[in-house]
Amino acid sequence: MKALRTVIQGLPVKLVGVHATSLPVIMNLRYAPSDPYVVHAAFTTDVDSDKSVEWIIGRDLLIGGLEGPAGEGDVRIWPTGDEGCRDLYILLNPPSGTALIKAPAQEVKAFLQETEAVVPRGAELDHSDFDRLLAHLLSEG
Repeated sequence: MKALRTVIQGLPVKLVGVHATSLPVIMNLRYAPSDPYVVHAAFTTDVDSDKSVEWIIGRDLLIGGLEGPAGEGDVRIWPTGDEGCRDLYILLNPPSGTALIKAPAQEVKAFLQETEAVVPRGAELDHSDFDRLLAHLLSEG
């Protein structure tokens, strides 16, 4: 059986602050076929830093957010701008605070297209490792 590759892409994004201020941030996206429903997004202010804040975002949520407002609760995503020159806003809203990320929609879309080439939408169940998940859940109880 052919081993499927992990898709990784780093994107320059902006952390949007109050009064239209922004801070440049790097968003490292990682998609592993062994966990096919999610995208890991790690945010850091320095390329060489080993300190980052990681979020797990549903792949379908990211795909939906490219087309229109998507999400409830801790993660909300929506596009802005004209077709071909769009930005993607990602609102991360944990109990401890809020972060608004502005990302280039075209680059996020390209990343997601690569993930679909590895594991097509609708085929995630074929790549899920339920034995590993069950063992993990049972070991926590």
